[in-house]
Amino acid sequence: MKSRIVGAVEIGTSKVLVLVGDFVRGQTLNIIGMGQSTSVGVKKGEIVDFKAASGATHAALMAAEKSAGVPIENICVAQTGAHTHALYQRASVRIRSSDNIVDSADMQRVQEEVKNKELPTSRTYIQHAFNCYYVDGRPVLNPLGMEGQCLDAEYWSFDGDTQKVKHTINILNGFGLRVEDMVMSSLASASVAATSVEKKHGVLVIDIGCGTTDYAVFKNNKIVAVGCIPVGGDHWTNDLSLGLRVSGKHAEKVKKEMGNCIVPEAEREKKVWIIGDKTIGDRYVRQDAIFQIIRARTEELLSLIKKSIEATLPLSELAGGAVFTGGGSRLKGLPEVGSDLFGIDVRLAENPTIAGERLRDPEFSTALGLLHFSLKEKHKDYITASARTETLFKKMSKLFVI
Repeated sequence: MKSRIVGAVEIGTSKVLVLVGDFVRGQTLNIIGMGQSTSVGVKKGEIVDFKAASGATHAALMAAEKSAGVPIENICVAQTGAHTHALYQRASVRIRSSDNIVDSADMQRVQEEVKNKELPTSRTYIQHAFNCYYVDGRPVLNPLGMEGQCLDAEYWSFDGDTQKVKHTINILNGFGLRVEDMVMSSLASASVAATSVEKKHGVLVIDIGCGTTDYAVFKNNKIVAVGCIPVGGDHWTNDLSLGLRVSGKHAEKVKKEMGNCIVPEAEREKKVWIIGDKTIGDRYVRQDAIFQIIRARTEELLSLIKKSIEATLPLSELAGGAVFTGGGSRLKGLPEVGSDLFGIDVRLAENPTIAGERLRDPEFSTALGLLHFSLKEKHKDYITASARTETLFKKMSKLFVI
């Protein structure tokens, strides 16, 4: 029985997570290992201390291999950060065959158009995601064998700062591993957080991490918008630390144990211990003080997302609603505030049952999504992003068909 061992790596602001997947005959995924470490040297999803980030990542990789009992063969890694950029593009070629039937050569030529769109040397492609093909203007999933005059391909290109992307690659290469695929965090999370029905009717997936919030919008099973906002769960913590005059450690505890976007009027005057152990420095604060800080930051973040998306598509057109995932989505009252602000149904993501009880929590969505991509895309046609990128990163970037 032939199998392939793939490691899904998420180098986040608060943690480094590695899941090990065993792909049996390219059709079945078994999650056989997990490694996790406290992230160091990463800020807002970007590596700012290479040595520290390498140590944290290598510790998670070693733990994952020990857990799996086998060495990792290839790596699929998530990419996030404000340095990333999404660009909608459409390529077009004439169908060359005498009978005007689309063949694989036509499909290859329209894909080659991707590589002809060069970036500045300071930028490099992370991922290309196809939405669909068009034959004489008619949208189709697979044009092979269809008759027409012109073949178009609609896709999204994602690029990032060359040095910042290179840091991630070099950390993994330093562990003796080759990066097989790099995937935008937003698309990885969405691949497991939202259903195909929701993507057809229109859905917004929001992944709130510690340092960043990634989002992706789908409609008619196509990508409509993708973005990253450098605001995450640690911003709630920082605001609580300043507003309540407590340490970051205690502010994080307050957020997790008493944080709520919605507090009943009757409970706002209620006083709670800010630290909870009644030691020196511990004191009573009104619950309303905690609520106001958290609510203000929540509305600010969601308003930024709403403004960005509605420049392209009104949220009212997303019949599938919105899905929150990521560790930050655990904040109480978040779905209710999101529903009020967006004007659509909102739910919390539930990871697929294949993940097992241990990985059902929303903070595992991105890593699970990476494994989902690795399994699904082995049955798709790939093309490299660009000759320059391939030389620099040894074929790290490939073209995914969504």
